[in-house]
Amino acid sequence: MTKFSGAVLFTAFISLTAFTSSTIKTVKLTKGKSDIVKTADAKKKFKIASFKVDNEGSKLTWAAKKATGDHNGEVKISNGNFSVENNALKGGSFDIDLNTITDADLTDQAQNEKLVSTLKSETFFNTEKFPKANLVISSATKTGGNQYDVKGKLTIKGITNDVSFPATVAVNGKKLTASAKITVDRTKYDIKFRSKNFFENLGDKVIYDDFDLNVNLTANAQ
Repeated sequence: MTKFSGAVLFTAFISLTAFTSSTIKTVKLTKGKSDIVKTADAKKKFKIASFKVDNEGSKLTWAAKKATGDHNGEVKISNGNFSVENNALKGGSFDIDLNTITDADLTDQAQNEKLVSTLKSETFFNTEKFPKANLVISSATKTGGNQYDVKGKLTIKGITNDVSFPATVAVNGKKLTASAKITVDRTKYDIKFRSKNFFENLGDKVIYDDFDLNVNLTANAQ
């Protein structure tokens, strides 16, 4: 063996020894850090939070039409919660206190009170027997930005039907805001008073079947 060949082999042996003693430790250390990062990423990926609806800071209005005009008013949210995963809406529910229903368009007090009394009666919501309505979100599909397609179950007078509607939901730290317009067919909840689909010759006394619920909710992280 020549001196040059011996020198090359000796240099290679030294390099291999250095790799074996130090690089393995580095590889082990790097692997450990990688595992920690992956675990942290996994926790971030499935970050779930619960938000409780602020009853006083939320507003729910209603609007209904008839052949000769329309009426609108407000009704209170009694409680509600939302579940959020990675700042995206996943589910939730809220109750509507039907005994708080009011009318906003009739300025004559007697007429106003008569309308509200009718809405609370058995003819409409029968609030003595069914004081609350309830909406439960079945699914919320994000369509872009803060926009969602929401599907849920709406219960009125003990009758539950499927509903679907677009909604805007934004999560900013510990605060959630949500807004939506939900169109409801009242006849599906056994509210058929003056519906042209169930009564004939109503003329200008017709009350249209659909009414709108305009939802504006705020909720705080728990």
